[in-house]
Amino acid sequence: MFYDLIAVILRPVAWWGRLRVEGLECVPETGPLLVVPNHDSQWDPVLVGLAIKPRRRVRFLARANLWHVPGLGTALNALQQLPVTRGTGDSAALDRAVEALSAGDAVAIFPEGGLSWGEPVRARSGVGVLAGRCPAARVVLCAVEGTTDYVRWPRRPRVIVRFMTPASGQPRPGEDPTALAARLLQNLRDRVPVTPAGRRAIVGGSPRVRRALASKGLPRRAED
Repeated sequence: MFYDLIAVILRPVAWWGRLRVEGLECVPETGPLLVVPNHDSQWDPVLVGLAIKPRRRVRFLARANLWHVPGLGTALNALQQLPVTRGTGDSAALDRAVEALSAGDAVAIFPEGGLSWGEPVRARSGVGVLAGRCPAARVVLCAVEGTTDYVRWPRRPRVIVRFMTPASGQPRPGEDPTALAARLLQNLRDRVPVTPAGRRAIVGGSPRVRRALASKGLPRRAED
């Protein structure tokens, strides 16, 4: 199966990152599942997918412009990933995710809606909408640490992926989607603070990254 083949090809990424997985017993082996990770690095989906693979195959809600990259769109379709146009209230993408959950699949969605860029980001309502529309889905949080160091070559990262039930509890009947998304994100960030990403962040990067580095007193130069 193509998913299994890609997982094998990407194993060196986990090896280089010294991936450690915790809490895998929190991931049910069957049934609708919402996986909710933090998102500080472009490597997060890869490491989450590899970490959860012994229990489940996961379908990410991923930004739709990835499907425009030659060859990548074909691969993402073969992996049954779910395109979403961010910032547009993409109801069709949410409908596809609900269909996947209703079929008993595991669907991953970043509550921040995209990369943090090293700054706190408000929660987006998507995860709350999915939980409300598929109340049978179990929510498992996924705290990802260390992926921001993948570009600090030749230094090897130390990646930890922790699966856990929400400290504040599973979604409640009638809970406001935005409020639910906010509390799930808070549960995540209580475990893993926002982290600026790797070499580009340190040598410059976006204004958001530079402000985050300055506020934390971190060096601007990659070799420091």
